[in-house]
Amino acid sequence: MRAHLFLIPLLLSSAACSSQEDMARKTGVSPQASASARASAAPALEGEAMRLEDKDSRDGAERTFGYAIPAAAGAIPQLTERLIAERDKALADQKAEWATALRDEPADCVPCRARGFVKEWKVVADTPGFLSLSAMVSTYTGGAHGMYNLESLVWDRKAARATPAIAMFQSADALEQALGPRLCRALDAERVKRRGEPMPRETGDDYGFNSCQKVKDATVLVGSASGKAFDRVGIWFGPYVAGPYAEGAYELNFPVDAAVLKAVKPEFAPAFAARP
Repeated sequence: MRAHLFLIPLLLSSAACSSQEDMARKTGVSPQASASARASAAPALEGEAMRLEDKDSRDGAERTFGYAIPAAAGAIPQLTERLIAERDKALADQKAEWATALRDEPADCVPCRARGFVKEWKVVADTPGFLSLSAMVSTYTGGAHGMYNLESLVWDRKAARATPAIAMFQSADALEQALGPRLCRALDAERVKRRGEPMPRETGDDYGFNSCQKVKDATVLVGSASGKAFDRVGIWFGPYVAGPYAEGAYELNFPVDAAVLKAVKPEFAPAFAARP
């Protein structure tokens, strides 16, 4: 498993923006991006195969877009083609939505007409049979703050196909049962650290911020310490799932054991190994 299985989410600024620097704080896109779209075959940053940055400014409103593909994914033509197609669609969709905002939103409401999108794929694990990736997606579509979420993609080298990590398990419920009480214990322990007070005894509330959460509402990642097989499972709860927005995402990490192995679909069983 890589040194960082999870990405630290980019908490977007809540201030209204009118400058490139303010917009960068909201979206995570560097203000140094060129005025036109830039896609480089050479690494834009260490470990990257390709990074595209695109921005525009009209009548005081700004739009920024960023998308990065890591070198390990760029070395697989079919996967690269898939990610580039996703990137191009996301950029086209953003441009279309921004045009609508420029037309419909009040001209004096800068945040209402600002748009930002950043998606950066990172390597979680690279094993002989699979490449496990995660992507932090940060978006701003007006309002007090942006939003972010995490995506998972596992590339099957032999089958030449992509699937989210959760699809390697019999079901989200099966993985949840395999993790058992340790999922709730780990979540509550992290809540106590962030809140600085003991967890209440109540088991639920309107938003579930004191409740144990379901794997079906999380992003699941698979990682590897050995580089030979998946021996770690990550559970990522996004904002508003396990706590209020201000608490950020909750990132929990568990070793693969016999119970988790039983939850794996038979066709993917050779890709996993219990961690000693």
